[in-house]
Amino acid sequence: MKRIKKIKTAQRKWVNTTHDFIFKNIHSHRLIYNQCWEDPRIDRQLLQIKPDSKLVMITSAGCNALDYLLDSPETIHCVDVNPRQNALLHLKLAFIQHGDFDNLFTMFGVGGYNDYQKLYRQVRDRLPDYAQGFWDEKIYYFDQSKPKKSFYYHGTSGDIAWLLSKCLLQTKKQLRRLFFDLIEANDLAEQKEIYARMEPTLWNSVSCWLIKHPLLLAMLGVPRPQIKLIEKRHPDGVVGYVRDNLKRVFTEVLMHENYFWRVYLTGSYSRSCCPNYLKPANLDLLQANNDRIESHTTTLAGFLKENPGNYSHFILLDHQDWLAWHDPNALREEWQLILENSQVGTKILMRSAGSDINFIPNSIQTSLRFFPQLTLPLHQLDRVGTYGSLHLAEVI
Repeated sequence: MKRIKKIKTAQRKWVNTTHDFIFKNIHSHRLIYNQCWEDPRIDRQLLQIKPDSKLVMITSAGCNALDYLLDSPETIHCVDVNPRQNALLHLKLAFIQHGDFDNLFTMFGVGGYNDYQKLYRQVRDRLPDYAQGFWDEKIYYFDQSKPKKSFYYHGTSGDIAWLLSKCLLQTKKQLRRLFFDLIEANDLAEQKEIYARMEPTLWNSVSCWLIKHPLLLAMLGVPRPQIKLIEKRHPDGVVGYVRDNLKRVFTEVLMHENYFWRVYLTGSYSRSCCPNYLKPANLDLLQANNDRIESHTTTLAGFLKENPGNYSHFILLDHQDWLAWHDPNALREEWQLILENSQVGTKILMRSAGSDINFIPNSIQTSLRFFPQLTLPLHQLDRVGTYGSLHLAEVI
């Protein structure tokens, strides 16, 4: 028994070490997110952005910053330690500034074009130098003649979407047809009927093995602390967590307006199911407001040290899950800087793989007021369905 226990301990240690190594190297060298994985329709209800609002947010893929821009805040500071994420934001801004909606939708709605180089040359000079350097090398992501055909099957999250599509949908033709029926369903009753037919095939041994594989989770940007939170919260671990969340999204939230899952299932958005920055009615406002966005390649703490101010909103995504586990001192420093650069009423929006706010230091929680009566019902309407909880706080 002791020998078996030692072997299992060694195996767990190897898996954890491998995951951390892969996670660190991927995040240091690659574009991770090609679309944001947080629902801005919910966020904007909670944030109540006004003309004098000054936002600080994690860049991710830039989609949600552009969504918030439609509320015409005074400024949006997009902060990300990965310069490739900021480069993606700038490419979107460059196409918006160029003003040709068809080109914008071809690149970021369809996700690719045979003459993508021509469209890129039209906007290249609008990019900062580092973004030019990145896209000069990676603009082939939009090459529709390549096997992947779509930008949304590039970057590590896109690689996983393409892999799962090949493994699950190409080999299971009936499942593929059902998925396409699901995203075009007219109502929840139809969605539930389709999902009931999909479920036995969707959750087979291959898909369950893929979902809990450390390489896949690292490529999706899921750090080990979040995996631990999920395993602690859900009796069936990561597989059960994903299975239950996806069932909720696929059966309780209208799929015909769920652009998050459409783009990974099909490689593109549709004109009627896409982020707000890809709707023609919004182009003029985005152009008028484009100079209100600034990007910063640094940590959130680094940004606040270099740019002290009186900010009205912080959108933190889920990065504090990682800090709470790996670097509690950095987490406390970040919170202290947030409070020092806030005012009474500053709103802070956070997500977590866990179900509560235990990742926030107790000494900080006394400076905040939370609104579970708002976030809990809205979390159930989230079109993404990958987070365990949503939290809105106000500085008091």
